[in-house]
Amino acid sequence: MLTLLAEFADEASVFNVFRYITFRTGAALITSAMLVFLFGPMIINSLRIRQGKGQPIRADGPQTHFKKAGTPTMGGLMIMSGIICSSLLWANLSSVYVWTVLLVTIGFGAIGFYDDYLKVTKQSHLGFSGKARLALEFLIAAAAAYVIMHNGQEPFSSSLTFPFIKDFIVNLGWFFIPFACFVIVGAGNAVNLTDGLDGLAIVPIMIAAASFGVIAYLSGNAVFADYLQIHFVAGTGELAVVLGAVIGAGLGFLWFNAPPAAIFMGDTGSLALGGLIGTIAVATKHEIVMAIIGGLFVMEIMSVIIQVGVFKMTGKRVFLMAPIHHHFEKLGWTESQVVIRFWIIAVILALIGLSTLKLR
Repeated sequence: MLTLLAEFADEASVFNVFRYITFRTGAALITSAMLVFLFGPMIINSLRIRQGKGQPIRADGPQTHFKKAGTPTMGGLMIMSGIICSSLLWANLSSVYVWTVLLVTIGFGAIGFYDDYLKVTKQSHLGFSGKARLALEFLIAAAAAYVIMHNGQEPFSSSLTFPFIKDFIVNLGWFFIPFACFVIVGAGNAVNLTDGLDGLAIVPIMIAAASFGVIAYLSGNAVFADYLQIHFVAGTGELAVVLGAVIGAGLGFLWFNAPPAAIFMGDTGSLALGGLIGTIAVATKHEIVMAIIGGLFVMEIMSVIIQVGVFKMTGKRVFLMAPIHHHFEKLGWTESQVVIRFWIIAVILALIGLSTLKLR
């Protein structure tokens, strides 16, 4: 919205800064962080009063988790509010990519909110029907994939690109839509499964957001894209502003989510943030790189798939408990050890992912 002020640059040169994505990204970060810092306590108190017993704790989980009973959930409302308000304020609202990403974020967040609501009101882990939830997620993701493909340049808009190899792309045609759905829905649920310990999901999300902020800015700039020999995707540079808002909202949320957490992110936040990152990966044509940068989330969701699959076939468990962060807790790692070590893994994977921008 404030990009409109750039029109007055001829009268006052100070307004020229509103043209720059870098300036607006930093402003979006600061704005979203301040919004969460200022309104966070009010939201937490409101959720605590309304939820009573808070998020139910798994009976089969680590014993240390029972002391968290009564902690309110749906903290994703804080994060989403910061992201949406800041993005609307600082991003160029003529960008179809900005609206697509925000609508996926709101849609996935609404699904997560309903799931959290059912869990809190029933005091049970049996929330929204898994099949119905996935069906809605795929519907939202399909709409986003269609918009992204329709607004891109054919045939590149429906193609899959590969890191390290600039000139090798595969045109998926209409199969691009189910592929993009798999990426977006997979990202949403992978982040959802990672959100099991205080601060475990939000920091890797901020790391991924920072990484994709760089990717979006460079991919949306013809000069930088040509220099780095990466694929130019016109219009995606504005997504850096949204990702700046994600980092700011994440910092604000982490202030309250740091151990001992005053609030949990819940499915409201984890699904929304995962869907957001997945959609940006599809828009910037870096779906495979997302699997590297978000390798921690891939590890978490794969641990669940392996655990369930092997147990159904053999009746035995591969991990002491899934997702894998609980496995390490069962091995005797403290919660802070698991969280900080997983943060380190996320940083390393992000650096590997960013290295693909130059290694072509």
